[in-house]
Amino acid sequence: MIDVLLADDDVLVRQGLRVLIESADDLRVIAEAADGADALRLSAELSPAVVVMDVRMPGLDGIAATSEIASWPEPRPRVLVLTTFDLDDIVHDALSAGADGFLLKRSTPGELISGIRTVASGDGLVSPALTRRLLGYVAERDRMRGSDPLALVVPLTVREAEVLRYLSDGLSNAEIAAQLLIGQETVKTHLKRICMKTGARDRTQAVVWAYQSGFVG
Repeated sequence: MIDVLLADDDVLVRQGLRVLIESADDLRVIAEAADGADALRLSAELSPAVVVMDVRMPGLDGIAATSEIASWPEPRPRVLVLTTFDLDDIVHDALSAGADGFLLKRSTPGELISGIRTVASGDGLVSPALTRRLLGYVAERDRMRGSDPLALVVPLTVREAEVLRYLSDGLSNAEIAAQLLIGQETVKTHLKRICMKTGARDRTQAVVWAYQSGFVG
């Protein structure tokens, strides 16, 4: 069973999400928070597998709460940001804060349920509709600021390069495994090596490196 904490200042939204999430046999909502401070307190007390986090909440917002949870030692709750807003800055700030996934509230019920399962398993998730636009924006913004491209510590192998290209297209671990006819655990091993070689914190940062460096474009 995957324990979920809902963090949203709109009680009607929380009620709707609870009904939707609990329609899945393997998911249950164990608590609700109306702001970021409550989300942090309940996460520390209850250790949910996933926090479904809104961005704009009174007091401590979802970005700040996400950053705090992401700094906790493992095992920590995974954070799936769910918001109405698809503005580039908001998406970028959420992922930079350490969010494990990002979906829009207009996503389908199936996408939300699948997204919770994905981040609970340790996989990252960004709505495919946002992936290329977001990461292109990140790379362009960094270029405008004069940021130096991230450098490789050690060259990528051919297979690692293939994995990174598929990752940059927004594919999940399962989808990459199917494309390359390898196991998901092998994909995870390649991702760990890619992060080590690019100096990236996680899969999202590895894709940012891919765009910044011109590896993909």
